[in-house]
Amino acid sequence: MAKPVSIIGAGLAGSEAAFQLAKRDIDVVLYEMRPDNPTAVHKTGDCAELVCSNSLKSTKPDSAAGMLKHELETLGSVVYKTALKHAVPAGGALAVNRVSFAREVTELIESESRINLVRREVDSISEIVEESSAVILATGPLTSDALASSLASLIGDEYLAFYDAAAPIVMGESLDMSTIFRQSRYEDPGADGVAGDYLNAPMDKEEYERFIDELLAADRVISRDFESKDLFQACQPIEEIARAGRDAPRFGPLKPVGLIDPRTGRRPWAAVQLRAEDASGTSYNLVGFQTNLKFPEQKRVFSMIPGLENAEFVRYGVMHRNTFINAPEQLDSSLQLVSDKALSLCAPIFVAGQLGGTEGYCEAIRSGLHAAFSVISKLKGRGSVPLPTETVFGALIAHATSDETENYQPMHVNFGILPPLDNPIRNKRDRYEAYRKRGNDALESYCAELIRQGILEGACHDV
Repeated sequence: MAKPVSIIGAGLAGSEAAFQLAKRDIDVVLYEMRPDNPTAVHKTGDCAELVCSNSLKSTKPDSAAGMLKHELETLGSVVYKTALKHAVPAGGALAVNRVSFAREVTELIESESRINLVRREVDSISEIVEESSAVILATGPLTSDALASSLASLIGDEYLAFYDAAAPIVMGESLDMSTIFRQSRYEDPGADGVAGDYLNAPMDKEEYERFIDELLAADRVISRDFESKDLFQACQPIEEIARAGRDAPRFGPLKPVGLIDPRTGRRPWAAVQLRAEDASGTSYNLVGFQTNLKFPEQKRVFSMIPGLENAEFVRYGVMHRNTFINAPEQLDSSLQLVSDKALSLCAPIFVAGQLGGTEGYCEAIRSGLHAAFSVISKLKGRGSVPLPTETVFGALIAHATSDETENYQPMHVNFGILPPLDNPIRNKRDRYEAYRKRGNDALESYCAELIRQGILEGACHDV
């Protein structure tokens, strides 16, 4: 009897990998330490629980995030398909009801006969390798100390612990809607009956300056200033952004561009955006307000935001340790660990999700897909199908695993890492459209090769 594939971690990447292998009649043992061993930020034992934000970013076809979603749809991602079912209004982005989304992913896993969901902490990789045909590590940024130590024994000290943060969530009914207005950027308030998917709390210059003063003076949980290398760039605490320059938040998460305050008919000096956590707008998260402030300080300082004076906090923001592998030195483009010790083991080890040194929800889902395809190729005795760098995920993996990448930091998919166009295009909109078309052509060829090797057949069928 063939040994199963073992997946450690039932987050976005691990859940997707499990689905893809099970759909191809490969037995999977999926290990998840929650709820018996909780983390600092997870609230449930559900698979694919989102902890930082409920947004999976832009759906625009000619954006890097939109191109990535097209890859997920084309390749038959189960987790992405489930996310679409639980979408909540978010303008041009895909945001989900994180509770119902994670609940359904968990139910799908529990109902899949090929997946054995085991609720226990794994503290030894070598122990799991002995009973597996392949192993996928997908334990994410909150990898337990014991497992991180086991991983370090395989790759040396080429992994880095740093910090990540989550934003607070407030009750919708506690917001002052006489100050806050509903509008998406560059949208006419109320035009054609469309009210907008975001709430906006406007600030004038004096209000903004007072807020920044208190933000910078507030007590922090971890009382040290952070270097940029310590933090995910997309998840920097709002106070760290302000510490880089008093106007930095106003050109970042508090930028007022594209917004008009209906009370004044003018653009506000700064604006805090709030995004719905659920379709009914019961609760909202403060967009870009990841924080390291102590809970009482969050209540005090964030209540200075106009319209949030009496805000009821459903969840305060938290800051936590984040762990990722130094991918350029430790992974190949199939996401396999390539250290001598790892290669000497009796089963190959692959790494998916944020532990592998990429950043973002959809990136994690896509890496779970890719790791599963790599495992299938390995079990079939073939080399993995090369990822085309003209696709956004292919470009991300090429960047993350290149020997030429120095001082590596995790990143999202973006157009900055795509290979240049053969014929440069000055107009940004036309250039992005050219990236999209070229990427789609490359994806089509990639899919054809996956089909030829018997990997993609049936990928778009329901679980």
